[in-house]
Amino acid sequence: MSVGVFCVQLDAFALNLALPRIGRDLHAGGAGLQWVISAYLLSTGTLMLGAGRLGDLFGRRRLLVLGLAVFGASSLVCALAPALPFLVGARVVQGAGAALVMPVGLSLLTNVYPSDLRGRATGRALGIGGIATACGPFIGSALTDAVSWRAVFWLNVPLAALGAVWASRTAESCDTSASRRVDWHGLATATAALVALCVVVDRGRHWRWPVVLAGLVGTAALLAWFVRYARVAANPLVELTLFRNGPYVALTLAGAVANTATVMFLFVVPLTLQGQWDLSVSMAGTAFLAPALAMALAGPIAGRVPPPAAVRVMTICLGAGAAVLACLAGASSLAGYLVAATVGGVVLGTANSLTLVASQGVIRPERAGEASGVTKTVITVAAGLGVALAGAVTDQNRGVGSEAASDTALRITALGCTAACVILAVWLGAHERQRRDTRLAQQQEKETGPE
Repeated sequence: MSVGVFCVQLDAFALNLALPRIGRDLHAGGAGLQWVISAYLLSTGTLMLGAGRLGDLFGRRRLLVLGLAVFGASSLVCALAPALPFLVGARVVQGAGAALVMPVGLSLLTNVYPSDLRGRATGRALGIGGIATACGPFIGSALTDAVSWRAVFWLNVPLAALGAVWASRTAESCDTSASRRVDWHGLATATAALVALCVVVDRGRHWRWPVVLAGLVGTAALLAWFVRYARVAANPLVELTLFRNGPYVALTLAGAVANTATVMFLFVVPLTLQGQWDLSVSMAGTAFLAPALAMALAGPIAGRVPPPAAVRVMTICLGAGAAVLACLAGASSLAGYLVAATVGGVVLGTANSLTLVASQGVIRPERAGEASGVTKTVITVAAGLGVALAGAVTDQNRGVGSEAASDTALRITALGCTAACVILAVWLGAHERQRRDTRLAQQQEKETGPE
């Protein structure tokens, strides 16, 4: 699982600083370069929903091995891509492999480890992924300068093979209480809805508003169809009772904001170091190493947060993240910018990891794949859409972040974090009042006794 997460995270962030070089080598304009990253994220997010539950039904070990094999093979194709469309297409397949690795691996850890060690094990695995996040921009820039951006993909091939060998030696794990019948209807409907949403967000700015509205209506109709079918299906892809779990829903929705902010942070800051602060690719990667290493420590930190305190800690992290993003947008010196970015790496990384660690602690272990699939789908699609909407950050001529576009992206992301923080705080207050009223009623009942 740790090797798989390392590969997935490395390819999500190692190419941020290499985008200008990729554009020059493949003769591609800046407008489409963000799809080297967002196509991977969107593919991962749209396929995770079904991948998690398929792991529950047919074996988490089996699908983890398959996911690593697909990831490694598609990395080989990426390394050999002759043009941008080939690279983006291979990245889509890479996303399919990652869609198997993440939720299936998380549910495998949830079922292999006892409850008192589950959070720490997941946190450590995500910490290994955090190392890839930390080293990703640095490794990507170093390999791009010394060899080629293609070397990033070559690096994945032996790592994915090693992870598949290790995974094949693990005991199998699956949900023995459920029927092996797959809800293909629900899987197709949910995937179609997610794909439609992604297309509307990507192409909407080029369409007339009636076409955009029709696309949004179509997405809503597909989601409504999915929910209606899930209510009557004998073995639905997702049990709707999952969404009655208040802490799970709160953590997942807040995690969508946190993950979007994290990806935007990792997308905008390295490009800004090249654009606004005029650093070379290798110097930008070196300068970003401190913020990224701070983010790498977030996984183990999140793993030690007890589930009852998870929503409260998430609220604090989102509030702090909003403040940091605002400071980044107004920084007047490189030193101040890097200090704020380092603090941002800690708080945003903790919030992002806490979503996956804590949400696994508030659900039934036998349906861990289903829950992790839903969570990863929501947070990954949100992050992918955020990157797709951030195309203006990439300058058409230079391929790096202009100051005005970067500051706007950071401020918008800060507003999103602030809104999520306020919503969580209100929810926590209402939840605490409800618990207090319940305890008071129980105490009064004990004092009065039966009549």
